[in-house]
Amino acid sequence: MSRIKVEQHWSRPNGMLPNSRFPLLVHRNGIPGGGADAVQARFRGNGWLNNWRYPGVYTYPHFHSTTHECLGVAAGWMEVELFGKGGLRMRVNAGDVIVMPAGVSHSMVGQSDDVLMVGGYPDGRDWDNMQEEHLTEELRRAAAKRIMMLPIPPRDPVTGETMIEWIEAPSTVEADLNDFRDGLDAL
Repeated sequence: MSRIKVEQHWSRPNGMLPNSRFPLLVHRNGIPGGGADAVQARFRGNGWLNNWRYPGVYTYPHFHSTTHECLGVAAGWMEVELFGKGGLRMRVNAGDVIVMPAGVSHSMVGQSDDVLMVGGYPDGRDWDNMQEEHLTEELRRAAAKRIMMLPIPPRDPVTGETMIEWIEAPSTVEADLNDFRDGLDAL
């Protein structure tokens, strides 16, 4: 598959939310027309497993600390709020795919009546459900440490190619996140 243009959206830690040094990726019409079977087959073919089908995503802000996630719009449309309350709002339509780095807060804030999403995780990792309103400082630190230890997935869930956008992302030093990283151990 030839390289397609990918949107990149950057985040930083925001209050109790770790977000990510990796960009959130959006493949517009990455799976032309969508379709649950087509989206799931593409994800599985590229090693993004533990798939689910659901009418959207959770309507409260949450993030995952045990895995990265891909969200494919199989039908309809969904509006998501990213990076925490008051963050970036984005509409995705059938065929669009979001590749979400671990730690990035997301919630559904609008949707069509027929929205259907397909999710997946690199190598079939299992996901947790971290909610900012339930985080203590100890839980936040532990989640951020887990996120920082996750490997970059070997393949993009849409293209099957190396995830060059994440490989070329600034290190924690280059991204000026040393204080954040070093503060995770201080108690």
